[in-house]
Amino acid sequence: MDMNQYLSMFIDESNDHLQSLNEKMLELESNPDDLSIVQVIFRSAHTLKGMAATMGYEDLASLTHQMENVLDLVRNEKLTMQDFIFDTLFKSLDALESMVEDIINGGTGKADVSSIVTSLQAIVLGEIPSPQGVTTSTKVDQVNDEMNHSIQLDEFQFSILDQSIVEGHRALYLEVFIREDCHLKAVRAYMVFDLLERSGEVIKTHPSVEDIEQEKFDRSFSLYYITQKSVDEMKRMILNLSEIDKVSIVELDHESLKLMGELSSSVKEVAATAELEKTTESKVVVPQAPTQPTSQTSKDVVKTTGGTPTRTIRVDIERLDVLMNLFSEFLIDRVRLEQLASEARNHELTETVEHMSRVSSDLQNIVLKLRMVPVDTVFNRFPRMIRDLAKSLDKKIDLVITGSETELDRTVIDEIGDPLVHLIRNAVDHGIESVTDRLAAGKPETGTVNLRAFHSGNHVFIEIEEDGRGIYRQNVLKSAIKKGIVTEAQGAAMTDEEVYQLLFAAGFSTAEVISDVSGRGVGLDVVRAKITALGGHVTIISTPGKGTNFSVQLPLTLSIISAMLVQLGSEKYAIPLTSIVETGIIKQNQIRTVHGYKMVEFRGVQIPLISLSRIFSVPDFDESQEEESEIIVIRKGDKMAALAIEDFIGQSEIVLKSLGKYLPQIKGVSGATILGDGQVALILDPNEFIK
Repeated sequence: MDMNQYLSMFIDESNDHLQSLNEKMLELESNPDDLSIVQVIFRSAHTLKGMAATMGYEDLASLTHQMENVLDLVRNEKLTMQDFIFDTLFKSLDALESMVEDIINGGTGKADVSSIVTSLQAIVLGEIPSPQGVTTSTKVDQVNDEMNHSIQLDEFQFSILDQSIVEGHRALYLEVFIREDCHLKAVRAYMVFDLLERSGEVIKTHPSVEDIEQEKFDRSFSLYYITQKSVDEMKRMILNLSEIDKVSIVELDHESLKLMGELSSSVKEVAATAELEKTTESKVVVPQAPTQPTSQTSKDVVKTTGGTPTRTIRVDIERLDVLMNLFSEFLIDRVRLEQLASEARNHELTETVEHMSRVSSDLQNIVLKLRMVPVDTVFNRFPRMIRDLAKSLDKKIDLVITGSETELDRTVIDEIGDPLVHLIRNAVDHGIESVTDRLAAGKPETGTVNLRAFHSGNHVFIEIEEDGRGIYRQNVLKSAIKKGIVTEAQGAAMTDEEVYQLLFAAGFSTAEVISDVSGRGVGLDVVRAKITALGGHVTIISTPGKGTNFSVQLPLTLSIISAMLVQLGSEKYAIPLTSIVETGIIKQNQIRTVHGYKMVEFRGVQIPLISLSRIFSVPDFDESQEEESEIIVIRKGDKMAALAIEDFIGQSEIVLKSLGKYLPQIKGVSGATILGDGQVALILDPNEFIK
């Protein structure tokens, strides 16, 4: 039987189930005694296993089956959830995602998951198998000894080292030994790091930077490091420092880096396995005869968790594009027909056209909703990522998501995920301080990362805001001048916003403070390139010591919007209704001039008055010659402004057309539309006027 025809359906549904599994596992981690969540997780895993087996992906089905065995014990109250079980199940989900990704890229979905399967089987049996002839205590000692010489690299740090080798840098693994008679080890370590930071970039240390600063290490420490200098030169520089006993340096290539990564992974797994073996008895609960209330509860759980299957079909996005274009043309003709019917003044024709307008309005709402997807489909991957990052960085972090129901065009949703991953990782790695630093600064020990989405005009804004250390202008400028990105004179003339934009320069890093991943510039050039390609842009607002806000503005890319049509002389313009607060009329004597800017009072607040006729050089209209001016009050966030116009034409559904490749991006104009009489009207972008 040819399964290729079902492949796309399998991939889509597998991704849905994996996303659901990740979300529910995080939920269960917060409420480990909630059996109803376990039931949902078990059903998703069972469905995924069945699909994989049907499609012939044996490794995927086998791993899911082992997960099922563990979950079955938990839902039958024969096993209590523990940290090790959560970590193993999360590791299993990561492996499943890698397999599905391999299938998407044309692979077979095969992977070596023997270590994960062994851990899952050990959980089921209530025992951890030991290597031949090695007792648990000996094994733990060996692992602890290994850990002193192996640094746990996560995927992000591994990719930085790998990319550095590709770009011609040297990736080194250093181990520095301080003399036994040294009295101030932390000071010597600081001198070593100070030397290293001047010649390259520290990627990861063992022990952690905080432990080294507090002298919580024996007489040696190790680190991964990127530099342009040779091994001999680095060794000579470090040994020149006083009270350094010896230093060993290994230069890494792609192959050796991979081996080091595998060693770190295996050491971590053996350590976790050994730890579990010591506490097996406390992890497995002896099954007891359930009382009547427990039995009743189980029945209720089954009732509440069972649901009606969703009635959905998957449609190729290209078909939706065609449907949208056809409906756009239909809408232009509908507006034209309404105009002709009003001129003809035929009752029956007018009645028919009005009915057609009502039907097409309903049709329009459906067509628009088909392409729109909630940003929740992107946001829901971040709680798991924050959990893993907080654990690996030993930080306490709360992720607060608001506006996840905000909808974006499917094409934008597909592309925005990776840039947001970079920005959130940046916020956690370099924005949020360690627990000790936060307490010293008088902040709560738990840092907060706010991820929010909201509509404004014809755009969607996604903001990543954290209450961390903030960005220091002088640090950014110092590093930019050092790297030759700007001169001192240019830097002095730049605004804070322009200085912060330097963070998006390729390879830029402030790297003033030693950290496991130094600098704020890793990957941010990729972020800006991707967002610019989508027709959006990023702005940064930061208060040193208080936190940073990265704001991403993205176009809705809707083909049809509701707008207010206005007249300026012989020209017509459209303003999106979502940006309009109010319309009104002002007299000339109500206009005030403040510091050379025209201002008007709006509900007790002075707001700027913007002359559209002057901005667009309309030849046959000048509002200053009129006693009264119509205004439209627009808003972006908490900022408002008033646009002066000649007359209102009325509200209308308009088709958004781009200005084409030959016209550059014009500030204040987001596109154009064809009106019912065949005229072209420009669609204004109120956000640009507020700026």
